[in-house]
Amino acid sequence: MTHLKHWTLDDIPWRDIRRDLVAPSDALYYMVTTASLIESATHLYAHNLVAHFSSDSEAVGWLARNWEPEELQHGRALREYVKHVWPEFDWETVYGSFLSEFSAACKVDALLPQLSLELASRCVVEMGTASYYTALSKASGDPVLSVLAQHIFEDEVGHYKHFYKYFLRHQEIERTSRSKILGALWHRLKMIEGEDGYIALKYAYLARYPGRLYDARIYRRELKIIRKFSARHFPIPMSVKMLLKPLDLAPIAQHVAQSMIETFTKRVLV
Repeated sequence: MTHLKHWTLDDIPWRDIRRDLVAPSDALYYMVTTASLIESATHLYAHNLVAHFSSDSEAVGWLARNWEPEELQHGRALREYVKHVWPEFDWETVYGSFLSEFSAACKVDALLPQLSLELASRCVVEMGTASYYTALSKASGDPVLSVLAQHIFEDEVGHYKHFYKYFLRHQEIERTSRSKILGALWHRLKMIEGEDGYIALKYAYLARYPGRLYDARIYRRELKIIRKFSARHFPIPMSVKMLLKPLDLAPIAQHVAQSMIETFTKRVLV
């Protein structure tokens, strides 16, 4: 069987970046810099997940051999892009400050104790990142950022498939009820724009506006800028299908839920 070679930073045509199309945009600045910070902190998530899933050697092996290296590569690639487009952004210094605060918040006890439920929760995380990079790829205007974000999107979809596979395995063992799975999905949905994003945006904002106040009001205001910029490109049908998949709904229920959630999501994003 032939395996496709995974992309590398050498595959990205850095010299072709259209800085003039990206650098002035507040939304793109926040989307790329915050993603570079969070992706670069994957070793913290990986440590927690490996400890949490220690009873599943296959899942632990995949996390160590594939998931963590690929996520860290996303961080390196996005960091390189930041250095090309926003050379004034002192990435290493900003990352050090971010990591100091973020590491205190990234704890294993934040994971759901039942393995099937945490795996369902991970599916939501990968759904969120796949959707994020799809929107970034389509909205960027820069062909290099578009290609880079597309590569990351494809990785995130692959990660989703693996977490879903392990979810099915543990769901079969634990016989998790649909109501509990729904609770796990909702739990993670509420966290998507929670503490991780708040901390990352804090340091991106302070790097752009040194000495200014940063609080929840500023966070909501800057988040609104990002949403307005990317809303038209957000892959709502894909996202909702990925979100609902762990529930294994009957076709009619799936159709109704899909329609309702898509309508709600459109209203929220507009």
